[in-house]
Amino acid sequence: MQGKRRILIVGGGTAGWLTAAYLARYLDLAQQAAFEITVLESPELGIIGVGEGAFPTLRATLAFIGIEERDFVRATSATFKQGIRFDDWLHAPLPDGTRHHFLHPFEAPLDAEGPGLVPYWLLQPEATRPAFAAAMTIQNRVVEQGRAPKRAEEDAFGGPLPYAYHFDATRLAVLLQARAIELGVGHLEGRLIGVEPDGKGGIAHVLTREHGALEADLYVDCSGFDAALIGRALGSPFRSARDVLFTDRALACKIAADAPEGPVQPVTIAAAHGAGWTWDIGLQATRGIGCVYSSAHMSDEAAAAVLRAHIGHDRYTARLIPFEPGFRPAQWAGNCVAVGLSAGFLEPLEATGVLLIETAVAMIAELFPFAGPMDLAAHRFNARMTARYERIVDFLKLHYCLSRREEPFWRDNADPASIPASLAGLLDAWRHRPPSRFDFVIDHESFAYFNYQYILYGMDFVTDLSPARGAFPNDAVAMRRFAQIRRFGEQAVADLPGHRELIGQLRG
Repeated sequence: MQGKRRILIVGGGTAGWLTAAYLARYLDLAQQAAFEITVLESPELGIIGVGEGAFPTLRATLAFIGIEERDFVRATSATFKQGIRFDDWLHAPLPDGTRHHFLHPFEAPLDAEGPGLVPYWLLQPEATRPAFAAAMTIQNRVVEQGRAPKRAEEDAFGGPLPYAYHFDATRLAVLLQARAIELGVGHLEGRLIGVEPDGKGGIAHVLTREHGALEADLYVDCSGFDAALIGRALGSPFRSARDVLFTDRALACKIAADAPEGPVQPVTIAAAHGAGWTWDIGLQATRGIGCVYSSAHMSDEAAAAVLRAHIGHDRYTARLIPFEPGFRPAQWAGNCVAVGLSAGFLEPLEATGVLLIETAVAMIAELFPFAGPMDLAAHRFNARMTARYERIVDFLKLHYCLSRREEPFWRDNADPASIPASLAGLLDAWRHRPPSRFDFVIDHESFAYFNYQYILYGMDFVTDLSPARGAFPNDAVAMRRFAQIRRFGEQAVADLPGHRELIGQLRG
């Protein structure tokens, strides 16, 4: 034990076990006697998750820690996610039944480098041009037809189209736990009952009911919203984002799929309602559904009615999940670093929860201080994670502030006073040109410039390029390229299996 660099992860779940498995793989724990990683997990605490969505980065993370894609699909009831479909965000359903929807796919627009095709799409008549994602991507057509993003015989975690997953979070934690233990991680079941500060801004040891005092060189707080180490013990301040992001509650449940072998949507469905939105995620035999809302604009009883109307019956048990949107600017304090909900949570939109866990763990691994103090690693980690949270706040706000819905929740979101200055400045620029890669510092971003394009133009944002029409003279070439994209989309529909078909092949 002498001379070892010890890491104690407090809390299991996706955050705790993903951290453990990733660090064990990165530090080559099975071959290195210099490190020890232990997860302290309370059997009394459950996992928040009723059907989760991820980002395409999860494929590389799973491959890195050594989990096979077929095993992941079987073990977690996973399905394939190719983006998010937004229903009724621009306006509420009209009296004649007209509804608005748009797709935010994972595929980047074809010819995305340089000016590409975006200016030519913007210069087409608004009344007759196709939707942005339909014009610019193959994936839009694939999603419309319920096709999968790949074939079963293609390489694990690869395929012609980018994708992520929907999965059961409880089952994922079990799978990650098994893999982490294979990689040499220790597991203690016990209840945290105290934390002893070291007098220098860090932790001397933690106290447990079953195992007494436990010491480590680095403590990783994966205790969820409780933030037992970083928040309650060390008092790292929490920065609320409630002045920008208004949703603060979710009413969530899991129900049986309509038909066990029926179609499964290859996207998350995000349907707007009067004071927020509902998610609808299809797993292999169940659906995870949740009503996200602002308690300042909707009562719990009204949210329950929205959820019931979305499902169409009341034969389910829903769980209320209150949350405060925000994050801790100092997520690494002394010898303690927070990962997951203890570090921050903004809201379920765009599935940034798991993405931020992946980002934090990868950064901890690469900045890990093999010897000496942790101050420099902590300073860099906090600066990078704070910038990333701030940018995600802007991106999430973009979804709300462009809406033309008339309910108070949506009018409050469209109020310029609630829009961060950083986003307002970009919106002013984008009224005269489309988003560019030069608008962003890549190390601070979870979303690329084309992700902003999908939301902007899906919500009918107007970029007026008419003064620069003469700078884009290649209309005929652009029209041929648009036609080629349509043909590629139809060919992909013909070549790719149905979503349910692919799941069955990988399971079988």
